[in-house]
Amino acid sequence: MTLNLPQPVAAYFAADKASGESVAQCFAENAVVKDEGHTYNGRAAIKKWKEEAASKYEYTCEPLTCESHNSKSIVTCRLVGNFPGSPIDLRFAFELAGEQIASLEVAP
Repeated sequence: MTLNLPQPVAAYFAADKASGESVAQCFAENAVVKDEGHTYNGRAAIKKWKEEAASKYEYTCEPLTCESHNSKSIVTCRLVGNFPGSPIDLRFAFELAGEQIASLEVAP
């Protein structure tokens, strides 16, 4: 199944397979990410968040559904890997600002 993801969201999932720097470049300079009870402000913090997750866990992320509402896109993904609770479906709530991500909240 092919999902019709907004360009910035599709770029995020492609970058997630590459590097923390690639992921960070998908975000606006002052973007915010919330994940696992932590908040990451700005590209440098987002890059560090992604690099730390990649160093701790090996995983794949498969987008299953996407709902768009104005500037928000909610993507449900199946994550499978060597982390506690695998596999798990997570909701990625993206808020977009033009061609970049302004915020992302990851939740079960």
